[in-house]
Parts: sequence; C-alpha cells; structure tokens
Amino acid sequence: MATLYTQSENNTYKTYAYLLGFILLIVAVGWTLSYIYENAFILYFALGFSVVTSFYSYWNSDKIVLALTKAKPAKKEDYSELHRIAENLAISNGLPKPRLYILDDPQPNAFATGRNPKHGVIAVTTGLLERLERAELEAVVAHELGHIGNNDILISSIVVVLVGTVVLVADFFFRMAFFGGMRGSRDKGGALIMVGALAFIILAPVLAQLMKLAISRKREYLADSTAALTTRYPEGLASALEKISGDPHQLRKANDATAHLFLVSPFRGKEQKSWFRKLFMTHPPIEERIKRLRETDTSV
Repeated sequence: MATLYTQSENNTYKTYAYLLGFILLIVAVGWTLSYIYENAFILYFALGFSVVTSFYSYWNSDKIVLALTKAKPAKKEDYSELHRIAENLAISNGLPKPRLYILDDPQPNAFATGRNPKHGVIAVTTGLLERLERAELEAVVAHELGHIGNNDILISSIVVVLVGTVVLVADFFFRMAFFGGMRGSRDKGGALIMVGALAFIILAPVLAQLMKLAISRKREYLADSTAALTTRYPEGLASALEKISGDPHQLRKANDATAHLFLVSPFRGKEQKSWFRKLFMTHPPIEERIKRLRETDTSV
C-alpha cells in the first residue's frame, strides 16, 4: 500500500517530467520553424516571449484571479472559525498564514492563488462554509494550503506560458505559410519534410494543451495527499469531495481561465466519463481522488 509520502514524491517527479517535456516541445517547434525558414530568431523569440509574459503573470497572478472571481476579503470578525483553521494548519506546515477571501456563491468550492507562500491566498465559497463540517472544512483548507506549500502556482504559471508560446509560434507558422513564406524553403527540405513539419506544427498546440491538463490533474492528487498528511484524517477530504460533487449548483463566476484552480471543477453537468474526454479534464475524476484517499496510509 502506498503511503502519502510516496504519493507526493511520485506526483512531484511526474510533474517535473511533464515540464521537461514542455520545454523540449518548444525547442522542437522552434527548431522546426528555424529549419523551414532558415532563421534561428524564431526559437529565440519564443523563449524570450515566455520569460517576459511569465514575469508579469507571476507577480500579478493573485490580483488577476481575485478580480476574475470577484472574491472579497474574509474579515476575521465575520469568519473567525475559518481564520483559526487556516492559522493552525499554516503553523503545522511551517507556512505563513494565507490571506483569506470569500466568494458569495452557493456552490461549495475553494481555490488557492499567489506567487509564493509569503503571498498565498485561499478563497472559499459561502456554499462551502454552509455545507461542510469542521473536519471537512479543515481538510479542504489543508488541500489549498498544500497547493501553496507545494509551489503549484509557480508551476501552473510556467505551464500556462509554455502552452501560450507553443500556440503563438504555431500561429506565426500558419500566417507565414498562407502568405507564401514557405515557397523558398520547399526546395530545400523536400515535400516529405515539409508535410511532416506542417503536421507537427498542427499537433503541437493540442499536445501542449494535453500536457497542461495532465500537470493540473497531477497537482490535485499531490494536494490531496498533502491535505491528508497534514490532518492525519484522509476521510475528512474524501467526505468533503463527496458532498461537493453531489451539489447541483453552478459556480456563477466560473470560466475556463480559472477553472483549474478550484478544488473541483466548477462546471456542473459537464464532467465526462469516457477515456477520451478525461484527456481534456482540468481535474481528476472525484471518484478516483476519493478512492486514493481511502486507500492511502498516514501511519508513517
């Protein structure tokens, strides 16, 4: 039986393997375009664009997310229990207490944001506070604190930028191709090479998106393990997930840009079960998350 420590370690290794795959994908796309157009500047531009955009998104990620979700600060006098839970868990994990925010929404859900533990933010919905018992709420906060402690926000920012870079260079390729930019290179590479390069550029953005979603799902498993390890009570989060998944409310401020940040998918009725649909899910199936929590061992 796997322990929570080995689960966390395995998920971390898999995440960095995916990130390495992203970097290699961008290098491959840049090299392909550089070969076709005989210009290495394309590769340098793609990597430079990643650095500039990642810097901006890194420093402003919390402000952007809070503005998109319309979350408001959770005043200590109004949400004293939530503040006590967050403070105790932060002390247990050796982390600064995160800033707490509230979303006025009936769907039980939560998310974490911030560029690092010192600037961590946890937001919960009013529906979550109304539906969950204390042990369940503690497990959810521990899950979100796990995202902060595991530096998930930094990794997510890197992944988003890498996906954007792949899409950008692919779009640039198509614009050049349609305007005749490939005419001079066809003789050099041959028809077979050009067809292969074109197919690669078409598939690269799709592959990048699949890798992004896979990383998002792995980070959820890691945060689940962290929460159970912190509380020493995996059943708390498993029970919370069951309640949350059974709630029919749609999250009013849900959108594709922020959906991957939430504890569970905020889109009700759109969760898919087939293997093909699972490839494009931002979260692992709740049934699998609950199963893993109830099969893991905290006695380490």
